[in-house]
Amino acid sequence: MSAHVATVPHPTPEPGLLPAPSRARGRPRKTLLERDDGNRRAALLRAAAVLFRSQGFAATTTRDIAAASGMQSGSPFYHFKSKDALLFAVMQEGMHAALARQRASLPATASAPPLAQLRGLVQTHFQVLLGPDSDFIPVMLYEARSLNSAQRTALSALQSEYEALWTPVLAALHTSGALRARVGLARLLMLGALNWSVQWFDPRKSATVDDLTEAALALFVGHAAAS
Repeated sequence: MSAHVATVPHPTPEPGLLPAPSRARGRPRKTLLERDDGNRRAALLRAAAVLFRSQGFAATTTRDIAAASGMQSGSPFYHFKSKDALLFAVMQEGMHAALARQRASLPATASAPPLAQLRGLVQTHFQVLLGPDSDFIPVMLYEARSLNSAQRTALSALQSEYEALWTPVLAALHTSGALRARVGLARLLMLGALNWSVQWFDPRKSATVDDLTEAALALFVGHAAAS
């Protein structure tokens, strides 16, 4: 006697429970709204950097920043929960941009003598400090005391990454005898001297970034730079 096997129909999916269509691989394109949000965030960072540098963090209000960005007074809080968070974001943006610029410049000098590599590091550092859209790093130099401990720790890690790019070059110069100071102290003294240029450099006067670069090299490794 043969068994009768009943056919069980598959249940029909309920509305709203249909499987999601498969997505194309790769990063999805940003919507117009997402692109606009990104542009607004960048505009806020630029405006904040300019105002924090020119007026100081304490004297700058979020209303000032919104007005400089062409936004309503409450708009900054859509992107940043507080003025303190905006300050930290400005400093992070500055350090990430500085790291990117130095890393991009290194391949061009990777096979060059150490002195040429140092020239590239110094020149790029001056461009970061004094070139177009250069308010971000000066804000970090002036206003780091306004950060909380967690923010200072995060920023210190980025600074360490940046300083690490200088160490092999200075070590090679020290080995060759061109740099006579200890590498760690030389790096601190060099960066301190370069950073101070934001206090006195006037682009309306005759000195250029190239002029500053050659003067810095003459100061740091004068006997080697002149040879």
